[in-house]
Amino acid sequence: MTNLFTRLLADFPGDDAPFAVLPDARVVTYGAIGEMSGRYANLLGDLGVAQGDRVAVQCEKSIDMIALYLGVVRAGAIFLPLNPAYTAAEVAYFLGDSEARLFVCRPDTLDALRPVAEAAGVGVVETLGEDGTGSLARAAARCASQFSTVELAAGDLAAILYTSGTTGRSKGAMISHENLASNALMLKDYWAFERKDALLHALPIFHTHGLFVATNTIMAAGASMRFLPRFDIDEVIAALPHATTMMGVPTFYIRLLDDPRFDEALVRHMRLFISGSAPLSADVHQAFEARTGHAVLERYGMTETNMNISNPYAGRRRAGTVGFPLPGVGIRITDPETHAPVPAGAVGMIEIQGSNVFSGYWRQPEKTASEFRDGWFVSGDLGRIDDEGYISIVGREKDLIISGGYNIYPAEIETVLDEIAGVRESAVIGVPHPDLGEAVVAVITIAPSGDLSEDRILSHLSGSLARFKQPRAIRFVDELPRNSMAKIQKNRLRERFQDMFAGASPSGRGS
Repeated sequence: MTNLFTRLLADFPGDDAPFAVLPDARVVTYGAIGEMSGRYANLLGDLGVAQGDRVAVQCEKSIDMIALYLGVVRAGAIFLPLNPAYTAAEVAYFLGDSEARLFVCRPDTLDALRPVAEAAGVGVVETLGEDGTGSLARAAARCASQFSTVELAAGDLAAILYTSGTTGRSKGAMISHENLASNALMLKDYWAFERKDALLHALPIFHTHGLFVATNTIMAAGASMRFLPRFDIDEVIAALPHATTMMGVPTFYIRLLDDPRFDEALVRHMRLFISGSAPLSADVHQAFEARTGHAVLERYGMTETNMNISNPYAGRRRAGTVGFPLPGVGIRITDPETHAPVPAGAVGMIEIQGSNVFSGYWRQPEKTASEFRDGWFVSGDLGRIDDEGYISIVGREKDLIISGGYNIYPAEIETVLDEIAGVRESAVIGVPHPDLGEAVVAVITIAPSGDLSEDRILSHLSGSLARFKQPRAIRFVDELPRNSMAKIQKNRLRERFQDMFAGASPSGRGS
């Protein structure tokens, strides 16, 4: 029998040890977060939330939301965090699909969302504000702080996270206590987190990166967090001297590099920078190391599996790769059609096995069965393993471009594009073409000091890529569309440019 909360605090650092330092400099200790979570756990019982019930939460990041998450876990209920940006229609789907027992929203969205929750059959609706206000926080303050954490089986669910799929309805990934505990305890050791560490936490907490990778790992180590509500460049730069580690998405590191205040002296004391949730370009990796002397540690994970692969803490962190399989995680690369293992260096489907891998999709047994093969989870991501064992992510299977009968992997072209002076970021997509089936199109943002044209970029590519891989067109944009975790939304780019070759002659490069 086990519970994530019990597992994470097996080596309790002491009631007075700092857990989080808030923007107003208030310190929340481990003792205080334990009491807060106990109050929320007791309140859940008062509200009729039983073991296995779903608690859906659409709130802004706050220390109270962390305490609520831990309270849900301690009570044996299932935490279901929702992106604050979701619309009422999207919330209606999540509440109805999960059959949530309790829905917690922001005070300012209550009037709009209460009818949505009631229509979805949710029994109780409460509020929680970013500043710790709201009906749920007020009720919790009246509850006892002592709570006997419910002991559970390892496979019991701790959370359901809905995937941000680009096609069809989102799927609820069922994440167990063992999935989360095993991953956090392993990451603590692999990334050498200790009690003296202070993590700069500027990530959202409705997502696996900020909630599970960051928060759970810190708790497992008995370390602390500089807890920021969001990424604000001034707040991050002010907090860095008080941190030893930072987890972020590539956009964080790009913005830091754009700020002249971010230099080697500011981060000389830092131990580790970690990047994930989206690919970090080799160009940014190299620029960061040149500026600071730190090599960013890039890793690879998924909503369904938490962390799978990581560059080494002690060892060479290779730009453009995500490193090696983590301890206890099995990785194999297979042919997407035949499912047979591919030779070293060949591109194939990444399949994953381990105690970190989720049990399936909520009430979708057919979808679950289709995405597991012989006990291995079929990730949908394409990758390769080189002769040194480093793994590179080539892209999503759905982003594969088939042009004139050739398979073209966008990441290969993006790597070359990102090496061109003046290119800030790039995204390569396939769009319909009357002759080729799909044509390669590169969408690019230019650095402030950049001076580029389509002809100059194509000329550079001509010496680096085979002709069939070279883009038929280059399009310049001010910003690439991204989701809440900074992943480029190529589906939106494909929609935007889907008609650009309509009426083009078969041999034409494009408009």
